[in-house]
Amino acid sequence: MSGHPPIVVHRVSASGGRRVTVRDQIMGLAHSDTHLLEFLRQAGLPDAADLLDDPTWIEWVGDRPHVYDPLEIMP
Repeated sequence: MSGHPPIVVHRVSASGGRRVTVRDQIMGLAHSDTHLLEFLRQAGLPDAADLLDDPTWIEWVGDRPHVYDPLEIMP
């Protein structure tokens, strides 16, 4: 794999949740790791739990990994 990771979890939205893209295709808005794993399953990665903290697979943009609620973001 070269370039940027194929999965991008974008920054937390003001209303909560994070947009998820796989190979530049929008999968949806995840509100938890469970939602994120479902999007990855739909993208053909059924055993993706081990990939959530692997920077070669997933890029967490703008905010801490595994945070989906804007109230949890530290200023």
